[in-house]
Amino acid sequence: MDKVTFIIDGVENKYDYGTTFLKISKEYQKNYEDDIILVKLNGNLRELNAKITKSGTLEFVTTQDVNGLKTYTRGIIMVLMKAFYKVIGQDKINKISIEHSMGPGYYGEIDMDGDLTPKLLQKVEDQMLEVVNKNLPFEKYSISTRDAIEKFHNYKMYAKEQLFRYRRVSKTNIYRLGDFEDYFFGYMPPSTGMLKYFKLIRYEKGFILQLPSIDDTKSVPEFIPREKLFAKLREVSNWGRDMQITTVGELNNMIAKGEMSDLILVQEAFQEKNIGEIAGQIASLKNRKFVMIAGPSSSGKTTFSHRLSIQLRTFGLKPHPIAVDDYFVNREDTPHNEDGSFNFECLEAIDVEQFNKDMKALLEGQRVELPSFNFKTGHREYKGNFKQLGPDDILVIEGIHGLNDKLSYALPAESKFKIYISALTTLNIDEHNQISTSDGRLIRRMVRDARTRGATASRTIEMWKSVRSGEEKYIFPFQESADVMFNSAMIYELAVLKQFAEPILFSIETSDPAYIEAKRLLKFLDYFVGVSSEEIPKNSILREFVGNSYFNV
Repeated sequence: MDKVTFIIDGVENKYDYGTTFLKISKEYQKNYEDDIILVKLNGNLRELNAKITKSGTLEFVTTQDVNGLKTYTRGIIMVLMKAFYKVIGQDKINKISIEHSMGPGYYGEIDMDGDLTPKLLQKVEDQMLEVVNKNLPFEKYSISTRDAIEKFHNYKMYAKEQLFRYRRVSKTNIYRLGDFEDYFFGYMPPSTGMLKYFKLIRYEKGFILQLPSIDDTKSVPEFIPREKLFAKLREVSNWGRDMQITTVGELNNMIAKGEMSDLILVQEAFQEKNIGEIAGQIASLKNRKFVMIAGPSSSGKTTFSHRLSIQLRTFGLKPHPIAVDDYFVNREDTPHNEDGSFNFECLEAIDVEQFNKDMKALLEGQRVELPSFNFKTGHREYKGNFKQLGPDDILVIEGIHGLNDKLSYALPAESKFKIYISALTTLNIDEHNQISTSDGRLIRRMVRDARTRGATASRTIEMWKSVRSGEEKYIFPFQESADVMFNSAMIYELAVLKQFAEPILFSIETSDPAYIEAKRLLKFLDYFVGVSSEEIPKNSILREFVGNSYFNV
């Protein structure tokens, strides 16, 4: 029998042609604390159930890896769907949907005959455990896209049916788990046996599927409700339902019908209405002198602060923008990461003492010269930017630590109005495939960085893990302390960003470490029918990323 040669951990190994990656991974599992769930062959991800057909360098991907944890998530969601249909019965289920993430878990809803009681949900969880204990294989097979459309119509998975009507490829991969079939965007585990860690919790109108985090892949953390975030997500989801756009297929239908112009106008009007309401709330609170705006990368904070300032002016206020970044410590005083690189994300990268001294002086009516940070030289400079607050003046302060009271410790709580902004995507690929908010922001950032900084998509992808780590430490823990939340995501934006993102993603070579992520994002963008950016208003938050904005962003 022919042999295939692999380099594993620098050592040459030979295996029989046709051996599965699963068999090889079992030999090496003892060397890894977390479960091996995928492999990389010559830098490309492969499922463990695949058979080896060529030689190369083999690496193991565990659930502690981002791609590994996503694979775990897809697997357990399919187990959840199988359990729901088994316990309740297909004839009694109209739709099961995974709506959006909530911490390390996901919120979902079910449209069915009868009520989703805690007792019924416990039966579903018990059935999931039974499927896990049976260690059923995830079997992949390929059918024509036309047959897939018919199949999912019969299963009453209509969002998948719509999605496949816009597929350019002639074949589609379907996964089978026992007697249940489904489609998922991305790779799947070899079998259910490793999917041991999950918890089902009744919540609001639906349920929470609580999962492990990347920091601890073998336990399920306690569910911590994020009530303000959930309320904002529900508001946006309900608006999407009103617009009859909750999935990519429904968005593509609207584009195909030539209704995109109206959708853009309605979406922008919805956001402007929200910004106006926030401005009105601030104006009604006469003692608020500092508007603190914070949010993760590529949330559109700069454009939002400009638009909020315009709305504040309609109430007779005089807003002045302040960037916390202007209070960066000098470059030589910047803290370092473990790898020796500068840590610009931590609070210690900001001269907190000087920031508080200046803001407190302004609050007391003093005239203060504010700094600006020179990012080329890495030093703070003073260029005669004096401020003095009158009765109608208000400072609009933007920075990632804006919600952290340690940044503004010297300012009275009653003088601050806190706003959390993020691109809270509620559009989903289909019923069971959720679009990550992080993916939407990554695509935004790639497009902007390529346009404004000449940065390659590879560079943006490379630094994204560090950016996300900073957000988890310095932004997300404070989001519930906000007075209001604002969603900057446009329901149509990925159809627009597609035309800007695809060329820079295609430029990434197969040998580049970012290639796997680029390939995944290209497949994701392929679901969307692309549209032009010409009709997007110049004050739109999306203009911050695609260019030609009215504001200096």
